[in-house]
Amino acid sequence: MISLLLSILVAVPAQAEPGDAPGKPVVEKHCVTCHDLPTSVSLRQDSNGWAITLKKMVGFGMKASEQELHTMLDYLAEQYPAEDLPPVNINKARAIQIESRLSLRRSETAVILQYRKEHGDFKSIEDLLKVPGIDSAKIAAIKDRLIFE
Repeated sequence: MISLLLSILVAVPAQAEPGDAPGKPVVEKHCVTCHDLPTSVSLRQDSNGWAITLKKMVGFGMKASEQELHTMLDYLAEQYPAEDLPPVNINKARAIQIESRLSLRRSETAVILQYRKEHGDFKSIEDLLKVPGIDSAKIAAIKDRLIFE
């Protein structure tokens, strides 16, 4: 489930590997069918972001029970949290980075990228809030994860 989407992301930053925390065997079982574990967890996300990723992977064909999905979500959110990530440069980030790191829908990401292409770089959160088709409240809630360089 976490395979295709996460396999194209950057490698996990160098740091100690999490121990055999509950959930690791379930994550390994489902992720290594398509890629290695470091690739699977290379994207650090909050619980909502991991839930979206797991849902996408189920859409790509991952077979996991509801209990396994809950176990995987708990493990991923605890062992690979978003707090370890630097803010997203909204002017340089690729679609996959915006979508997954900011927990935005693919359609929201697409309109942000199209707006950026047509109007140039965003200078502030106010510029980003002008993008039609995005949820302003959602963007305001993640403003601390954004930089405008």
